[in-house]
Amino acid sequence: MTVWEIGCRRRNEMGRKYIFTNKKESRKGIMSTVLGAVSLFSLFLAVYGTFQNQGEALVKYGMGVLFALLFALTGIVLGIMSKMEEDKFYLFSYLGILLNVLAIAGVGFILYAGVYGL
Repeated sequence: MTVWEIGCRRRNEMGRKYIFTNKKESRKGIMSTVLGAVSLFSLFLAVYGTFQNQGEALVKYGMGVLFALLFALTGIVLGIMSKMEEDKFYLFSYLGILLNVLAIAGVGFILYAGVYGL
């Protein structure tokens, strides 16, 4: 008796449904999520460091934000590529795209606040 037949018989006996699948999470989606988390964390550290410095942004904070922007752009590309893969779970793809969009919006807000003096 195969695993599929056992699952079908259990479904019929107990009224429950079992789904057997070979799907896995996409590695690109996981990497996209990690890059998004790193981007948001580095943005937070740059803003916090500038706040601790009485509003004076050092060059190292600017470079951190620049790298966060590059990581976020790379993360969005990886998230979209992982979403286009077939027979995969897409939780990390969606989460990575969301985190990276938030990081890019954070960089945009920092630039907007710097230009218009908010």
